Amino acid sequence: MTMTTAVAPSADLADLAFWRRPPAARHEAFARLRQLEHPVFFAERRVPLLRSGAGFYALVRHCDVVEASRNAKVFSSEPAVTNPEPPGWVKHVFGESMVNMDDPRHARLRRIVSRAFSPKMLSGLQGDIDKAAARIVDDVLAEGPRDFVGQVAAKLPIHVICDMMGIPGEMRAKVHDHVDVSTAYTGVRPSLLRSARMAGRNMFALLALQRLVIRLGRERAAAPAGDLVSALVTANVDGERLTWRELGSFFALLLVAGNETARNTMAHGIKLLTDHPEQRELLTTDFDAHIGGAIEEMVRYVSPIMQFRRTVTQDYDLRGLHLSPGDKVVLFYGSANRDETVFPDAGRFDITRKPNPHVGFGGPGPHFCLGANLARQEIRTMFRELLTRLPGLRAVGEPELLLSNFDNSVRSQGFAF
Repeated sequence: MTMTTAVAPSADLADLAFWRRPPAARHEAFARLRQLEHPVFFAERRVPLLRSGAGFYALVRHCDVVEASRNAKVFSSEPAVTNPEPPGWVKHVFGESMVNMDDPRHARLRRIVSRAFSPKMLSGLQGDIDKAAARIVDDVLAEGPRDFVGQVAAKLPIHVICDMMGIPGEMRAKVHDHVDVSTAYTGVRPSLLRSARMAGRNMFALLALQRLVIRLGRERAAAPAGDLVSALVTANVDGERLTWRELGSFFALLLVAGNETARNTMAHGIKLLTDHPEQRELLTTDFDAHIGGAIEEMVRYVSPIMQFRRTVTQDYDLRGLHLSPGDKVVLFYGSANRDETVFPDAGRFDITRKPNPHVGFGGPGPHFCLGANLARQEIRTMFRELLTRLPGLRAVGEPELLLSNFDNSVRSQGFAF
């Protein structure tokens, strides 16, 4: 492995202390890293049973993230895309997620599940999304404002996914709880003891989600009900269909990944519109003209998922850095989305920004987020309902952020209207 000279410890992306820093301080550190000639190598502290790998190169420039995303044969998603990389035994417990696969296995699963995100399917969901958003605002008016995440941002994505999958109403509270536990165990962990405890809770939550949908899938296979679970267990795409384990893994991925992107964007978005009243005024003056650009700029500015890891499969030169088979690189989407060479005045929130080639839904290539259009649809509908019925809506105070190097999640955000 070829290593470049490490930067100052204050910018150590593998250290928990870095991810405790305020977002503005982290953005400044990434800006300095983008000025360096080569990607920087960061060593990782080993945690027995939970963390493996010797370290990674940080891809912080937009061009590097795009290049690695497009070239999946060299920059592999196997054995895992999360950072730190989980130990090998994890996939034997949970099965393999589609995001941790390369073609042809990845292409096979994507062909089968992509029907859930076709234009026809998404168009058919709009009425249900409209009704769900209206009920959420009804509840906010009845209850009064407390926490924007719990009362708004976290509700709509899970409701939509559960509706799509045909999850019965009596199961949804458990689904919500399991998702919250799963997303709490993302990114960096502070100690072996706490990591072990969180890993145990995370494993239980993910297994519970898989068992729930597999049980439902067996029922739908015998008596299809017109929902997505029914479609997936009876699907036959070129003679292929999901196994029960694949169904469970897909449901867990859809709930965690599909939920977090829309939820994080909405939660950060209300704060952005409050802090930038001129952008809010522009949006509310002509919602239909500006909501598309507003969503893309929120996703760029927020980067709901901050990074993914790739494993190098062959000798490769990246911007003068020689990479060898087995080397790890981490694609820092949040840094790529602030690259000054691509986004002029990158620290400015501007809903009219054009072009806006952000990588907030992942870089271009085979692993671009399948649910990107669904997330856009949810965000558009929710903000239309909020800004129409609660014209005085605003964030109050600072958001409480999840400590993570992976998930740019808001745990809570005060609000008023």
